[in-house]
Amino acid sequence: MPDALELLKTRRSLKPIEMTGPGPSPAEIDTILTIGARVPDHGKMAPWRFIVFEGEARAKAGGIFKKVFRAKNATATADQIEAEGKRFLHAPLVIAVVSRTASHPKVPPWEQEMSAGASAMNIVHAAHALGYVANWLTGWMAFDRDVLHALGLGPEEKIAGFIHIGKTSQPVEDRPRPVLSEIVTRFGE
Repeated sequence: MPDALELLKTRRSLKPIEMTGPGPSPAEIDTILTIGARVPDHGKMAPWRFIVFEGEARAKAGGIFKKVFRAKNATATADQIEAEGKRFLHAPLVIAVVSRTASHPKVPPWEQEMSAGASAMNIVHAAHALGYVANWLTGWMAFDRDVLHALGLGPEEKIAGFIHIGKTSQPVEDRPRPVLSEIVTRFGE
């Protein structure tokens, strides 16, 4: 396993369509989810939860996407509808991070949502540490209430991201990263 700083420096996203299997084992999934739950959580509220899509569950979710997409896009072609059904079929594992904020006198919703985002990033890093590639995506279905309801989310819950996890047979290219001098200021100087 790479050391922590090297791990953080080498993490890359890979498009799900470029992923292959095998996916993480059940023990690795438990490790990934355990690390996903080890994030700042003011008030110990656990303002997130996880939905695991693997095996046939990925196709079942795709059926939901197709049905909702077809109903809301009358001019969609058969190919477009079929593509919506395949969104979760490329990576062998998809983990949805569900953000669930609650009223709290000291922890505003924004902090709770940031905790869900930290959870998603921890999942991505844990997958990378275990030798997998991952991609944190949303897409239209993360914001469609009919899809969210069909996936079992409550009315106040949101998708922080769908984390696609798999393997790759080739090195993942890095993308341009921000230049520190363009994004860092020092207060008082």
